[in-house]
Amino acid sequence: MRKLKFHILIPLLLLSLVGCAEQKLLEKVGIAILLGYDLGNEGVSTTAVIRQVNPDFESNIEIISAENQTSKGTRIEINRKTSKKVVVGQLRVALYGDELAKEEGIGNSIHALSRDSNISGSVYMAVVEDETKTLLNYNYENITDIGQHIFKLLEQNIEEEQIISSTLHEVSHDYYSIGEDIAMPILSREEELVSISGVALFIRGKMVGELPAEDSFYMKLSRDHYQSGAFEALIKNEDLEKALMKDPPEEISVVLDTVKSKSDLKLINQSTPEFDLHITMEARLLELNEEIDLGEPKNVAILEKAISESLSSEISRVISYCQEVNSDVFGLGNQYRSSVRNSNLTEEKWHEMYQKARVNVQVDFKITRSGTLD
Repeated sequence: MRKLKFHILIPLLLLSLVGCAEQKLLEKVGIAILLGYDLGNEGVSTTAVIRQVNPDFESNIEIISAENQTSKGTRIEINRKTSKKVVVGQLRVALYGDELAKEEGIGNSIHALSRDSNISGSVYMAVVEDETKTLLNYNYENITDIGQHIFKLLEQNIEEEQIISSTLHEVSHDYYSIGEDIAMPILSREEELVSISGVALFIRGKMVGELPAEDSFYMKLSRDHYQSGAFEALIKNEDLEKALMKDPPEEISVVLDTVKSKSDLKLINQSTPEFDLHITMEARLLELNEEIDLGEPKNVAILEKAISESLSSEISRVISYCQEVNSDVFGLGNQYRSSVRNSNLTEEKWHEMYQKARVNVQVDFKITRSGTLD
């Protein structure tokens, strides 16, 4: 009986000791949840959103900024401004002001973050319209923890497949790959609201262009696959057959959900170069702003064709813009390099070829169910 009591007592003592040790550790450190980088007067300006825990396990948020020649140097400066050692093991988000992203680039930061063993590859990365410091220091009435708020904003939109994913792991992969460029969400603030307003396009580490947030759908559709996303598409008048409607409007709005898709990219001519991009897609038609009898199989087939043509046209438009700014966010160069033996492809050589490349887009769309229209 005594042995049994002894064996029970020891684990309880160990657990209490671990709890005490954890509490004392949390009292001594400040946990950086988000780091924002801006172009400073003499280098990089970093703003850290830090969670500090008091002895009663109540947390408060502190926002500290510092400037130095390097991003790691700014972390040292931030440590000098707080009573607790700042640790980055729980970092969730890295943000970049658009001026820094365009003028200096984010390559050094990607290198520093990816080489830091304390930082997870799942950290979300995004560009901020204007300065990150301004966004983070704004006095929000309904947001108590801006770092956690931005993390959840990015997380839920990526998980719901509303925007492209841009984790440190994914961004590092594209940055170090020959034949694929970085794309990441753009955040902006309008009064009390922080929202995803666009997609930033890069050549290597420098931002060279941007797309509206809605175009993230076409980008993801082209270079990835959907498992259960949702989207609102606009079908133009010229894509509608007269057999479907007697007097069609300028455009029809179609809401799709439970989107599932696959994309297949093939190099068909290496000298041009020329690619075939074939996308198969199915979705539930959730809402339609015009009265169309979808009980008729003929009408369903006409609508599927119209949506296919509309999606093909929009994807071609997005690819053309990316070629204009010379950002290969679709990985055409990767496909070229893997298809052409001994291509000896370099970053410079590919970007010369990329702007002249042809991409033939074909979308095959199918309605699985007509949702609320049944």
